[in-house]
Amino acid sequence: MSIWLRRGRVLRQKVVRARDELRRRWHRFESVWRRSMQLRVVVSTLALSSTVVFVLGMVLQTQITNRLLQTKETAAIRQVDSILPTLERELTAVDPNSEDVGEQLESALNRLTTSVSAQSNTDSAVGAFNPVLVDGHAAIPRRQQPAAGPVEDVPPELRRFVERGQFATQITTAYSGGKWVTMLAVGSPVGSATRPLQAYFLFPLTAEQRTLRVVQSTLVVGSLVLLVLLGAITNLVTRQIVRPVRHAAQTAERLADGNLDERMRVIGEDDMARLGDSFNEMADSLKHQIQQLEEFGQLQRRFTSDVSHELRTPLTTVRMAADVLHASREEFPEGLARSAQLLVDELDRFEALLNDLLEISRLDAGVADLSTEPLDIPTVARRAVESVRPIAETSGIDLRANFPSEEIGIVADPVRVERIVRNLVANAIDHAEGRPVDVVFDADDDAIAITVRDYGVGLRPGEAELVFTRFWRADPSRDRKTGGTGLGLSISAEDARLHGGWLDAWGEPGQGSCFRLTLPRHVDGDFADSPLPLPSARTIAAPDALLATPAELPAAEALPEEDADTERPDHGPARLSERGAWEETR
Repeated sequence: MSIWLRRGRVLRQKVVRARDELRRRWHRFESVWRRSMQLRVVVSTLALSSTVVFVLGMVLQTQITNRLLQTKETAAIRQVDSILPTLERELTAVDPNSEDVGEQLESALNRLTTSVSAQSNTDSAVGAFNPVLVDGHAAIPRRQQPAAGPVEDVPPELRRFVERGQFATQITTAYSGGKWVTMLAVGSPVGSATRPLQAYFLFPLTAEQRTLRVVQSTLVVGSLVLLVLLGAITNLVTRQIVRPVRHAAQTAERLADGNLDERMRVIGEDDMARLGDSFNEMADSLKHQIQQLEEFGQLQRRFTSDVSHELRTPLTTVRMAADVLHASREEFPEGLARSAQLLVDELDRFEALLNDLLEISRLDAGVADLSTEPLDIPTVARRAVESVRPIAETSGIDLRANFPSEEIGIVADPVRVERIVRNLVANAIDHAEGRPVDVVFDADDDAIAITVRDYGVGLRPGEAELVFTRFWRADPSRDRKTGGTGLGLSISAEDARLHGGWLDAWGEPGQGSCFRLTLPRHVDGDFADSPLPLPSARTIAAPDALLATPAELPAAEALPEEDADTERPDHGPARLSERGAWEETR
């Protein structure tokens, strides 16, 4: 019993391996089939050509067979017409009252065969045949009728026609000489002075069958050769068309990789040559435009950087004068004191704008560096939240943070991480409309995530794609609590990108918005998903629900992250993942 079980397991393993190998080969062929237009064209051409060749071969074979049979039948009928007079003369000596009618018919048949064999011209036209003579007396049963020759080879249908006095032909198959032989049977009534007789002539079709076999083999070999030639010709022609297209695709890939000097090789003046010329002209135009854009971008970055640096000196002077005025504001009249206060506030905002512009210039120039160090990320995030808590308290907003008490290590730049969290919380306070703002933290082995959620105006469809754009505001007329410059989210996105992470935004009108920061726990670390999901239209909860930790959230809140990425109608919540665009520049 154990032997059969082992054999059964071995057999199942072999079947599984064979199935996996077959599946692997099928996937490989399917992959090649999808990628290769040349293979698809060749296979399609061979399939259609095979159908055409098969139909043509069947038509030709049918026509040749019909023509051979028609020729054989015409020659046989002609020979029968020439034999019948001789047969009628031989049958005049047959005594119908004799008991040996069969022997007399056999003797007449022998004389007929001898006389016909002397006519070599007719033999060469139709070939040999076997004659059969049957006494057609109606009072005698068919099986007892006297006959001469292989009467058993004559088909009954043919005999019924001849017995009614009709001339008929039929193709039949008879077992003769140890094998089945196909024959053309010709039957005719024979006139006699004493009683009716029937004569049958069996013409073997052996020569015609040999001819058909030769024709069939010729058609098969010719069809195979034709299909091979068609496949080779199709492959050659398709290659002449596909090769320039492949070269153009490779050139386009190299152009996309930044090799702007790549060009297609142009040979001749045909359509492909014109395609190559057009492609090269397009590449030249793109190179020129890209160079112009690069020069313009460099000028713009240089201008921004130079202006920012140049404004430092007058800003410092104005700051010193403003501080003197602000310190003496109590000695001024009420109007002048208010002006001094406004001057200091606007100088603070102006200085923040200059700092942001300088940071943007460094990021654009690619000279921004990360000062990474091991740090406790909850401590850094908590410090950022506490720095903007006075603003929330002034605005009457309940700022609620959920950070773990234990230490969670991460290798990152503490200044940039703190700035990201501070910008996100300040942005949420600006749009909370007096409602709570929740800050939730979670981490796994590969990444950490921080979400900042408000329940204010939210984002309209399409606005999630603009929130990280520089100087963009959802509502320019909105009263801002933090005095932002419009660059905070853009700088935060760039800071997240420098760490190898990303920033997500979600929002729905009237339901608020949520920003999620996801960072790897190690430098150059990789991760697939964020530890925290973004809300969606199906997971909008009351403000108190989001204060719970992710493990305490209801089942409806703990949806996997791909639920936030599901398709939705245009009037649904807006969402943006910056990860794709940042990975290209990383």
